[in-house]
Amino acid sequence: MNRRLLTILLVAFFIAGACAYLVARLVGGRMAAARPSAVTRLVAANTDIKLGTILNADNLKTIEITGAVPAGAIPVKDESKVIGRGVISDLYAGEPIIESRLAAVGAGGGLAPAIPPGMRACAVKVDEVVGVSGFATQGMRVDVIISGTPPGEQNSTQGAQARTVLQNIQVLSAGTDYQQVKDNEGKAKQVQVVNLLVTPEQAETLELASSETIRLILRNPLDTKIAPVPGTATGSLFTGQNSAPAKTVRVASSRSAAPSGYSIEVINGSKQSEAKFASGGRQ
Repeated sequence: MNRRLLTILLVAFFIAGACAYLVARLVGGRMAAARPSAVTRLVAANTDIKLGTILNADNLKTIEITGAVPAGAIPVKDESKVIGRGVISDLYAGEPIIESRLAAVGAGGGLAPAIPPGMRACAVKVDEVVGVSGFATQGMRVDVIISGTPPGEQNSTQGAQARTVLQNIQVLSAGTDYQQVKDNEGKAKQVQVVNLLVTPEQAETLELASSETIRLILRNPLDTKIAPVPGTATGSLFTGQNSAPAKTVRVASSRSAAPSGYSIEVINGSKQSEAKFASGGRQ
C-alpha cells in the first residue's frame, strides 16, 4: 500500500474517533440533564404552627423535594423523632421542618425552650396601638421608652419626662394575655403582651420601668448602634430647646476665721455669683 495513502487513512481515523468522542460527551450530558433528579421525602408543617406548640401527628405532613435538601431537614423515616418536641420558631404550612427550629428532646413546649442560655424573657404590657399594629412580632428589634414624672419632681416646671431605658432589644414573641381586672361585662380583660429577650440586668430595668408608661419603638434590625439619648421633658417642647438645668442655690460656709458674716453662692444656669451678708442679718 502506498505509504502516503496509509498516512491519510490514519489521520482520518484519528479525526473520526475524536469527533465521535465529543459527540458522545455532548449527548450524554444532555441526557443526564433531562434525567429526573432523585426525589427526597421530608417532614413538613401541615398548617401554620406558632412558637411554643408541641408537635403531634396532625401538625405534620410529607412533601417531596427534587434536588438539594435543606440543611437540617428531617426525612420521613425520622418523623417519630419530631412528635412531642416544641417549636421555638414559627413554622408555615408546607415548610420543611428544620432541626434548628425545634426544641431539644424532652424540653417541652411553651416559650422557655426558645430562650438562649444566659438570657431572660420579660413580658411587657403594651397598648392596643402597638399590639394591634402588628409591628412587634417575633425577631423584630425595638427600643424601650418610658414616660412620667421622676420621683421628687412633681412640682418641677419641666413637667413629665421621657427616657430611653433600653435599646436594640429583640422581640421574642407577641400575643395576648388576660388580666384579673374585669371589663364592663364582667369578663377578664384582654391585653396586648410582648415578650422581650433581655439580660438579667435589663430585666431588672424593665421591672422598674413597668410602673411608668412604656412605649416600644421599632428600629431597623441591621441598625445595632446604641445612640446616646439625653431624654426630653415636656417643658422643652414649648421652649424649642433641651431642658435647661434647674436653678440651684448652694450655701457655703465662709472660710474666714472671723465669725463676722457669711456668704451665699448663687448658681443660675451658667451664671454664678456670690452674695455676702453680715451676721445677724446686717449686710
